[in-house]
Amino acid sequence: MEKYKGLSPAEFFHRNREIAGFSNLARALYQTVRELVENSLDATETHGILPTIDVEIKVDENDSRLITITVADNGIGIPITEVPNVFGRVFYGSKYVIRQTRGVFGLGVKMAVLHAQITTAKPIYVKSSTPDSRVIYEYYIFIDISKNIPHIMKFNVKKKKRRWHGTVVRIVTEGSWILARRKIEEYIRRTALIAPYATISFKAPGTRLHYSRASRKLPEPPKIGKHHPRGVDIEILKTTIRSLENSISLVDFLSTYFEGVGKKSAEDFCKWAGFNPDTPISKLMLSDLERLARKMREYNKWRRPRSLTLSPLGSELLEEGVRNILEPEFVASVTRPPSSYGGHPFIVEAAVAYGGRIPVQNTPLLLRFANRMPLLYDEGVDVSRKVIDSIDWSIYKIKFPAPLAIVTHICSTKIPFKGVGKEAIADVPEVEHEIEIAIRDVARKLRTYLSKLEKMYEIKRREVTIKKYIDEVARALGYIVGNDSKELFRNKLLSLLNEDLRRRSIVRKGEEIGVTAKTASNS
Repeated sequence: MEKYKGLSPAEFFHRNREIAGFSNLARALYQTVRELVENSLDATETHGILPTIDVEIKVDENDSRLITITVADNGIGIPITEVPNVFGRVFYGSKYVIRQTRGVFGLGVKMAVLHAQITTAKPIYVKSSTPDSRVIYEYYIFIDISKNIPHIMKFNVKKKKRRWHGTVVRIVTEGSWILARRKIEEYIRRTALIAPYATISFKAPGTRLHYSRASRKLPEPPKIGKHHPRGVDIEILKTTIRSLENSISLVDFLSTYFEGVGKKSAEDFCKWAGFNPDTPISKLMLSDLERLARKMREYNKWRRPRSLTLSPLGSELLEEGVRNILEPEFVASVTRPPSSYGGHPFIVEAAVAYGGRIPVQNTPLLLRFANRMPLLYDEGVDVSRKVIDSIDWSIYKIKFPAPLAIVTHICSTKIPFKGVGKEAIADVPEVEHEIEIAIRDVARKLRTYLSKLEKMYEIKRREVTIKKYIDEVARALGYIVGNDSKELFRNKLLSLLNEDLRRRSIVRKGEEIGVTAKTASNS
């Protein structure tokens, strides 16, 4: 006879950890570093703290598969009573609100703990302190997989000797530094690009990276918002109603607990949907809630969700990050106005970088970000790659191979990822449309720059060519006149040439766009 039993969330992901990105030793190491760094960034920038993050990887001398990862930050810290659950309980955290954050599934660091626990049998070490705490606390934690609860192996409390706050996490896990090295280094590099206000230090065998903050300006932090009526379902309605202390009318319920709904729009909706606006919400049956949820999704006169729950990087910071990391000859960026899909607000940002130290490739170098998270895997199935491949770049004066890089950043309260691994954006029509508009916008700016560049090269070639023959012409004119006036004619010809350049509004030495007569001559 069959035996039946349930699985805790921790046990489910223990059995299926590949769906969260822990499919092999290289990917597991990369994913662990990524989750720890992103937690540190969320713990700093969301609270108005300029991030300072130190990442260190050590490989065991006796067994190269045993990797120790330590990540330290200067963030807000974790309350002493919350540390065990934050690191030892799957689907537990502070991110289950309507607000843009890097992690949304509640897996993240818990998956890293699970992987470390089942491969090395070593607990996670956590040291933390909040700004108002007088002590520093240390935990050694396991996850009780069958019960999905933390198991505290050791706990220490120390008195603060200096005004330190933040979190230090150390995990000993099984991984492959040799195979993961390139991806992790690129992840750190791209994180420094999308967070130019952060100082990030990375130390590992054979590698030392340090990126000082290029700006002290932080993006405006996102605020907690409400559900939009176009994105509700029956369970959202039931949960919201259960949270009420007293029963209220349907029209008050809609106008109070949902985004973009005022008293008038709630009354208009009730009239359209056939509901009595004065009906107490507690009197609605399950069938009424099903109809209410369906009608809320179908109603097309709701206002778009506001962008207060989002925190785009902004054109200025995005350009700063691109210049600091890619070191291009030209960079332009754009932040699109807020849009929405399925009741979820989102903003698309894009940047184009050309020349400089960008490698010459047969296709544009694509750097993808979602809620300021670098996306390194599954590029081929990402919507940004689809859009870039569909563009005829010759329209924008790009002839491949070319030193061209495209940066796309999507921020939303609900990123439409294709999987739990959070590495590729699905091709949602609204998102795809905004990405294409943003990329074409910055591409037009690049075309304007390249047109000026072509004109500059043309004028510089003309100048260099004329200068090649000025001495000979001056000598011939002196011979014709019959006196020694070669230098006089040479100065006069140079004066005419300079006057011609001034009439064309061309800066003498190409200072306007960084082109010199020497480079023009060589080309």
